[in-house]
Amino acid sequence: MKRNVAIIGGGQTYHKARRHDVDQAELVNEAVRAALADADMTMDEIDLVLLGNMEFFEGVHMTDCWLVHGTGAYGRPGLKITTGGTVGATTVCAGVHHVASGLFDRVLCIGFEKQEEGDTGAILSGVAHPLWGRSMAGAAVGYFAMMGSSYMAAWGAGEEHSAMVAVKARQNARKNKYAHLKLDITIEDALNSRMLSYPIRMLDMCPASNGACAVILADEKTAKKRCRKPVWFRAMDTAHNEQFELDWREVKTERPIFSKVCASRMYKKLGVTNPAEHFDVFEIYEPATWAELVWYEDLGLCRPGEGFRLVEKGLTNMDGPIPVNPSGGVLSTNCIGASAMLRIWEAALQIRGDAEEHQVPKEATHD
Repeated sequence: MKRNVAIIGGGQTYHKARRHDVDQAELVNEAVRAALADADMTMDEIDLVLLGNMEFFEGVHMTDCWLVHGTGAYGRPGLKITTGGTVGATTVCAGVHHVASGLFDRVLCIGFEKQEEGDTGAILSGVAHPLWGRSMAGAAVGYFAMMGSSYMAAWGAGEEHSAMVAVKARQNARKNKYAHLKLDITIEDALNSRMLSYPIRMLDMCPASNGACAVILADEKTAKKRCRKPVWFRAMDTAHNEQFELDWREVKTERPIFSKVCASRMYKKLGVTNPAEHFDVFEIYEPATWAELVWYEDLGLCRPGEGFRLVEKGLTNMDGPIPVNPSGGVLSTNCIGASAMLRIWEAALQIRGDAEEHQVPKEATHD
């Protein structure tokens, strides 16, 4: 990159199932004010505003235009970004590129979702192709049901392993004051929760949350001058493919799945050969328990077929050698437009040592 880029501030709302007390602009503004306060800045110092949101879920469009009184974007350059569940991370990536290019010195990135004002389930039911994807009529649940069934058949994992992930996420969330689902549950609770689509049960899935997150990015000169502990971007990568039924069903295949490709390219940039030892904590986007187990393997934390062994042995617990999602992750908080941005902000909090009760015990220098 032409210039080094750092996170110099950030903030998030308290995430809940209902936020009838605010409209979308007011919800976003809570995160923006928190980020500005954290960076000790005013809106006058922001050069560019990027807004990420899955607008289809609320059923409204051009949110970057009609939320300017909440985002602070009035009279400033800006963009709206929508890339599905990844939109929060995409927004930050776009912000990094804008700062690294030299076009702007200080960029405000915002992600939000107010799902109570739309029907996320109805929108997701149209994700699958009506012919080729008819077996996935349950939308997201159907995808992860196939993933879970395939994973158990391929590697011998059991439903208790997904339950272990569910418990880990919700117990971690109890230590995160901003998290949505702070559930004191056991493995038995998870296994006895309502079946949605075998083997996916209610507690295997993420909630529908309302909330927002905002981070402020800056160039190296600004970061060193204005920030006590800037969090630097060392590398980033993006890979995409069209999601078909086989992508979720064939977990044993060695074909180049986007998550594996993206991780391997990023590790190559960093010179990382053993990610489980190199990184101190991981924040990953797991909308379902089985996805977390599969992505342990895709991210190279273990060999194929060993992901369920990691959670079985407690290796990915907050106090384990490979802590994953000490924040509670997407399984505990899923305000979709902000969910991926929250992974970045939570990683930054761990590096700064500001994660409070859900700070991992060991010093986090590489997230």
